Amino acid sequence: RRFCTNRAADSDSDDPPEEVPEDILSTHLPATVAIPEVWPHLPVIATRRNPVFPRFMKIIEVTNPLLIDIIRRKVRLNQPYAGVFLKRNDDNENEVVENLSDIYNVGTFAQIQEMQDLGDKLRLVVTAHRRIKIVGQLFEDLDPPQPKAEETDAEKRRRKHRVQRLIKQVRNANNDSPSDVEAKTLEEMEKVKESKRRPLVEGEKQPVLMVEVENIKQEAFKQTEEVKALTQEVIKTIRDIITMNPLYRESLQQMLHQNQRVVDNPIYLCDLGASLSAADSPELQAILEEMDIPKRLLLSLSLLKKELELSKLQQKIGREVEQKVKEQHRKYILQEQLKVIKKELGIEKDDKDAIGEKYRERIKEKVVPPAVSAVIEEELNKLNFLEGHSTEFNVTRNYLDWLTSLPWGVMSEENLDLDRATQILDADHYGMDNIKKRILEFIAVSQLRGSTQGKILCFHGPPGVGKTSIARSIARALNREYFRFSVGGMTDVAEIKGHRRTYVGAMPGKLIQCLKKTQTENPLVLIDEVDKIGRGYQGDPQAALLELLDKEQNKNFLDHYIDVPVDLSHVLFICTANVLDTIPEPLRDRMEMIEMSGYVAEEKLAIAKQYLIPQAMSESGLKEDHIVIRDESLLKLVKNYCRESGVRNLQKHIEKIIRKVAYKVVRKESEHCDVTEDSLPTYVGKPIFVQDRMYKDTPPGVVMGLAWTAMGGSTLYIETAKRKYIENAEKSKEKGNTGDGTLQLTGHLGDVMKESARIALTVARNYVYKNDKTNTFLETEHIHLHVPEGATPKDGPSAGITITTALLSLALNRPVREDIAMTGEVSLTGKVLPVGGIKEKIIAAKRTGVTCIILPDENKKDFTELPDYIKEGLDIHFVSKYEEVFKIAFAQ
Repeated sequence: RRFCTNRAADSDSDDPPEEVPEDILSTHLPATVAIPEVWPHLPVIATRRNPVFPRFMKIIEVTNPLLIDIIRRKVRLNQPYAGVFLKRNDDNENEVVENLSDIYNVGTFAQIQEMQDLGDKLRLVVTAHRRIKIVGQLFEDLDPPQPKAEETDAEKRRRKHRVQRLIKQVRNANNDSPSDVEAKTLEEMEKVKESKRRPLVEGEKQPVLMVEVENIKQEAFKQTEEVKALTQEVIKTIRDIITMNPLYRESLQQMLHQNQRVVDNPIYLCDLGASLSAADSPELQAILEEMDIPKRLLLSLSLLKKELELSKLQQKIGREVEQKVKEQHRKYILQEQLKVIKKELGIEKDDKDAIGEKYRERIKEKVVPPAVSAVIEEELNKLNFLEGHSTEFNVTRNYLDWLTSLPWGVMSEENLDLDRATQILDADHYGMDNIKKRILEFIAVSQLRGSTQGKILCFHGPPGVGKTSIARSIARALNREYFRFSVGGMTDVAEIKGHRRTYVGAMPGKLIQCLKKTQTENPLVLIDEVDKIGRGYQGDPQAALLELLDKEQNKNFLDHYIDVPVDLSHVLFICTANVLDTIPEPLRDRMEMIEMSGYVAEEKLAIAKQYLIPQAMSESGLKEDHIVIRDESLLKLVKNYCRESGVRNLQKHIEKIIRKVAYKVVRKESEHCDVTEDSLPTYVGKPIFVQDRMYKDTPPGVVMGLAWTAMGGSTLYIETAKRKYIENAEKSKEKGNTGDGTLQLTGHLGDVMKESARIALTVARNYVYKNDKTNTFLETEHIHLHVPEGATPKDGPSAGITITTALLSLALNRPVREDIAMTGEVSLTGKVLPVGGIKEKIIAAKRTGVTCIILPDENKKDFTELPDYIKEGLDIHFVSKYEEVFKIAFAQ
């Protein structure tokens, strides 16, 4: 065997000792090395995954500086031997282990056949020769390399003389050749190193770099029938593996030595089978440690059988994949041939021609405007010159798809029968007379004109009153296609106007999507939650709605993606909102506002009986003989559980009752349930609203007002009380006080309501001074005004006369009437100003048992529009000055 030293010298390698010059340690001299039978001290190379079996080669890379230093030194001394041992933990990536317990104690004695010195790492080609066992760890003096200092000329000359004298002494003593002198000089150096090497003492720690080993003797065996059978089975299995997987053939050729029969050496056959296997590390190590040859053959055979099964599975998977690929390839070829045949026969055209014909067929029956038709033809011509796999081809194709999918000149036939429309609207919704009347007027105008038109309506009111559902009923009554989209929280203007085609993934806005989906130019489009539209850095969607909802501009609506004018003048737009304050004035001006007020108890009762209960029973599968909900229980449900303006919460409670009855019917606990006023709490729990009024007997300084929010109307008490800080005005003047009283406001009031309170105090002071100059209560006393439920924010200009009346009641120490409530703003001169939400406020007052209500005179028109069942039983007073309010409130 030949040993070749490193091919790439590294400048960073450790310098030789001072006594030996670099020319003596030349690493380019090949030497014939005989494998020694005994070599007790070896450097340790720890490997992962696979051990190195005797007579097999392996490439190993070493990067640890300590291990590199030892291997370099051994190679220079013509001692290219090392012990290769397998790590117990495959996850351990360290080349130098800290303890002997980290590696198996049985490994192989390996010769370094070739070493490539790459500077920071060594690439070794090692050949294993025999099995060895670790006896103990050796201690190696690890002196850190000293930094090189610049030598003077005198020191260089002295060092050169010492080295020449050492070489001359060795040569004269043995009369050897120069190469022998070099070897003996290196041996002298190794003796010095050996003198520094010693076994570890107890408690001393060092990485495992050098170990003391001993050879493992093979147990004697006989060529029994069992050994021969195992040998033949191993050879047969290897042959089968090579037949199935040709990759193993090359590996086997590299492993086998020339002029050697595997059958003659069962020991080598065991190692050969283990080397071919891809088993786990413990299984391979078990073969390396097994000294009984029959057992080792059996272990190797079991690993080879597993490898054979794996090869069979790989072959099966390969066949399936290959068959699938062949079928797909065959199908593709047949399809291409079929395309060519069809083209030759004129049955089928090219892809581009087919696409163009498809788009032309789409617009054949449509009335496409000339400008749009010119754009379509231009894009079709452009498509013919583009490659089918280019990005621009797909962009142009998508654009043409949208252009030709729009319903140019296509309109659905409307229902202009007033009786049928009235029947549909009444069947779906209870009340809402003003909305139904407006839709019937729209139908009548269309019938007289003989053509349809577009309109922009806005339904505003509290939640749950049916704004969205009435829009669907209107679409059914008019026989129009229905499309809804919500703009609540929308911040991107592209949702309405579309994206420009230059962007990846661009698409048109909601209106163009609506036209494509409905396939008509006159759908009913519901724009929901228009009061909750947002604004972001992508633009202002409210400004985009200005063009959309203007009947003069939407005749030529321009979407950024479509980029051609689209006529939206035939679309019936219906918007919904809860409040009008957040809608910009220009947008509000473009819409016809229709108010939808909350429902009173009588209306909720009718809605529950006619709509909610039948719908809930239909959805749950109950029949009429299973449940009866009496009117008294429904009224109690409305008054004590569902006081909000809408009926959404009432629907939830009715569904809850229906579910509990369905459970009893299925469990056969009851075949019939009668929901009465007394049994109602067993279905829906305890009442939420126990009492209607805060005060049974109203004390002085307290007046009931009326408020209106997005959730509907409610009563609102105004409380006033005196804060006594000084006993009388004389003592106040003696202490330097001016005598002016103060007003403290609590109850989470807004700025507008605080200003109303200050105006009311001034009006009350003037009224008291005008009628009774001796009463200085409001002038001198400190007054606290509070609006209960302080956690709820309150604001608005409708509590002026209520606050004024409360202050006068406190100043005169006279309570107001028990059955009175009022709403209205007061000016600084005592004039009563109009307010909003009259219907909701009257409903709230009637719900709490109030029979006398004071309203501003200018709100008389709002009251006269109310249904008779709401006005029934109420004593309404319309006032224009505060003096009239005082006379009514404090009347006996």
